[in-house]
Amino acid sequence: MPDSSIRAYREALTTPGAGVPALFSALGRLPIAMVGLAMLLYVQQVTGSFAMAGLVGAGGLVGVSAGSVVQGRVIDRIGATRPLLVASALFAVAVTALVGAVQAGQGVALLVALAVLTGITQPAVEGAARALWGRLIPAGPVRDAAFTYEAISLEVFFILGPALAALLVAVTPWPGTAVVVAAGVMVAGSVGFALTRPVRTEPARVAGDGPKLGLLGAIARPGMRTVALASLGFGMVVGTVEVGVPAVTAQAGSAALGGVLLSAWSVASVLAGVLYSMRPWPRPLHLRMPVLLGAFAVLVAAMSLTGPLDSLTALVVAMVAAGALITPQVTAHSLAVDLASPPGTAAEGFGWVVTAATLGLAGGQSAGGAVVEAVGPPAAFVVGGVAGMVVAVVLWARRGTLAPQPRPVPV
Repeated sequence: MPDSSIRAYREALTTPGAGVPALFSALGRLPIAMVGLAMLLYVQQVTGSFAMAGLVGAGGLVGVSAGSVVQGRVIDRIGATRPLLVASALFAVAVTALVGAVQAGQGVALLVALAVLTGITQPAVEGAARALWGRLIPAGPVRDAAFTYEAISLEVFFILGPALAALLVAVTPWPGTAVVVAAGVMVAGSVGFALTRPVRTEPARVAGDGPKLGLLGAIARPGMRTVALASLGFGMVVGTVEVGVPAVTAQAGSAALGGVLLSAWSVASVLAGVLYSMRPWPRPLHLRMPVLLGAFAVLVAAMSLTGPLDSLTALVVAMVAAGALITPQVTAHSLAVDLASPPGTAAEGFGWVVTAATLGLAGGQSAGGAVVEAVGPPAAFVVGGVAGMVVAVVLWARRGTLAPQPRPVPV
């Protein structure tokens, strides 16, 4: 029921020890979608090259993909405080070095290398926060509400972050202001979270405890690979849309409108996510992920039937319909990590989800850009839709890796 769902959110956020970490976690996650765009706009304005800015942005994505898993594994083993403090310090140094290199007019190779380092050291506060919820709240509806809150709030930050970055670049005299502000807020939130009492008192894993997973860690589990695959497919579809929509609006005569439509897309996602969390369908997670991704892919493919030759109103309607399934998928991935990751590996497991989504996003943007150039903007939606459908079919075939295991019957 809706009332019970709202009550679960309230109970999660008022859990003893959760309030202050949740506040600092929100501060640390606010710039998560702001840093990349701020850096891209900064590099482009200083160098005058979109190509160089794109390479620097891609370097940051590669770094985040690697760093989220490595940091998550360390956080699972020794707690979040020391890893987040070290990562925050290194991140501040890396951002300073990157800004200095841009100002000094250094070559693209050095800028990309520093961008990778910036991504690797970006504090993985989102995985640490998710792991803390799992420790503070026992399994059940209240914990599910906490994970849903994480997913919805992150989606809100993905709406606010790019807008704040673009605003700071537009209204301040120095184009690097947005980079400095985003990095400063992320460091402040991450350090504040790391120093809260519930995080500082988190027990480290005793040597030899926990499952023996080898070099691959949590991703060695078949269920975790299924969750990562779902996140990869989701990222691929979103990546093609993020290229296709601006291309369609540019063809219609307004490139800036693409950003507005993508923001509206995210708003629809958040609103639908709140409603969906009250009555999720399908309820079993092992069925929910392939069904949601498949429906998302079909709706994105349908966006190819709209465009400047018809009506941008039709594109908006199609985008809102597809966007309604974004947050439900992100929430499902977060809940599935709790089910699929081995005990004591929640932060690393969520790191794999972030990595898969980031790689999917990069791949979708690359493929979308290529087909837009070769065929036209609507083709990006077709490519994204087909890719999502293929992954959804594979997820359906692998659904058993996440299915609840029957309890043995006593003899």
